[in-house]
Amino acid sequence: MSKPIEITAHTTLRDLLRHQTEIADWNHHLTMARLVARTIRLDKSALIQTGVATHRLEGKYRIGYLLPALLCDRAVTIALPTICHPHLITIELPLLQQWLNTNKPIYCGTASPPPEFTGLWITDPRTWLNLQLHHPTPDRNHPTIVDGADDIASLAQQLLTITLTPEDWDFLRVSQDPDRWQSIGEIEIQLMQQLWQRPQNPYNCYLLDSTDRSLIGSLIDRLSPAIPEKWRAFYTRSIGLTDRLIWATIDRTHGKFTLAIAPIDPSGELATIWKNQPSVLITSAVDVGKEAIGYRQEIGLGEITAVKFLLDRQTDIFQLYIPRWMPMPNTPKFQPILVDEIKHLLYLIRGRSKFVTILIGDTPLKAQLASLLAAEWGSRVQVEQTDLNESNILISGWEFWQQHQDDLPTPKLLIIATLPIPSLEDPLVAAKVSFYKQQKQDWFRLYLLPTGLKILHRAIDPIRSSQGVVAIFDNRINQRSYGKQVLAALAPAARINYADLTWLDR
Repeated sequence: MSKPIEITAHTTLRDLLRHQTEIADWNHHLTMARLVARTIRLDKSALIQTGVATHRLEGKYRIGYLLPALLCDRAVTIALPTICHPHLITIELPLLQQWLNTNKPIYCGTASPPPEFTGLWITDPRTWLNLQLHHPTPDRNHPTIVDGADDIASLAQQLLTITLTPEDWDFLRVSQDPDRWQSIGEIEIQLMQQLWQRPQNPYNCYLLDSTDRSLIGSLIDRLSPAIPEKWRAFYTRSIGLTDRLIWATIDRTHGKFTLAIAPIDPSGELATIWKNQPSVLITSAVDVGKEAIGYRQEIGLGEITAVKFLLDRQTDIFQLYIPRWMPMPNTPKFQPILVDEIKHLLYLIRGRSKFVTILIGDTPLKAQLASLLAAEWGSRVQVEQTDLNESNILISGWEFWQQHQDDLPTPKLLIIATLPIPSLEDPLVAAKVSFYKQQKQDWFRLYLLPTGLKILHRAIDPIRSSQGVVAIFDNRINQRSYGKQVLAALAPAARINYADLTWLDR
């Protein structure tokens, strides 16, 4: 009787780690290998919070799932960020195949492999999820490993969004007889006028009200049945459905707008995927708790095996500075004191050639701070640029930092103005909060806080490798009950109560 794959994976990986000590810089390889092997054998899904950034080129945890995937005699899908594919295919997999003396076929492509395929299908989470949502194949229930599943809910929402651009209005006209073109133009202009009357917000985004929707309905009523499928799908989903976000994004500079509709909660569509195939979802840190109840609810994942690995207090620790005297972010005193405190930290680091990143979610404040700092530090200060060196001071919003942090120098000092908790001023955030309220759910602890903590965890990840300093000027960490959860999400960190940057000289 052959040994269970868990045992084979464990002993094989243990021997490999003993012979190649350079890859043994993570404490949880064997645990991950056993858990992935168990999923493959029993067809039971699992969730693993590694604590390690899952979008990095060289993920030090990946050997833990690659080895059992190569050892099993079934097809396995591995969905991981595209940036990681070359290293995986040209370095990691050949080395493992050689060690294991295997020759498992490797398939890379945007379409799923044929049913008889028994190798590894290497794809990315977006491609894989798009196929599952729009072209499912329930008969192919082979194991799937999603490496980088942190944002699977928002990715699903994007893929389920129907967008009508200015070009789609042109396609609509072409689909109709010329005698209907005037009616289409009149309603387009009327809808534009109604949207332009809305008060401006920093997001240039507005939920459609009943008047806006009735305009779209009257447009469809005037047209022949031969309308483009995208328009038909948009209209069909907007009728009588309360679980849909319908909004417009406005480009005031060019006088254009885009319409979009998406499910508020994509967990229902995602739940079908997990029922059809065993999956290992590998994330960085999606919840403070091991069970990740909020995350599982968000993606429609039922009771499964869940594991959360702790970071190493020796190699992953950084200095955390959170002054207790800061005013609350929603008070008039906050901004001027914030500017003074940031200037103070920059003066302390003035004589050192250290890359500094300042994260500010408030767009007007970002521009104001950039102007003030440039007056003293000149061209060292850059706003959301990627061509930087170790002496630059980068001022950035959260989204830019998330997209480009791997392309930039590693900061020795990361300054955070306020926690990245989504703002209720964003109409889409407000609509989702309203949906949670209707469901009588805790919208802050199930949605706003976990979303903010995921963003925060990813943002500070480079600081762990440099063992630098993170300064957070949001006093809600000290004053609000959820501050303990924020600190837990930042762990391991050595908290300091004064601005000491001598740590950076080590």
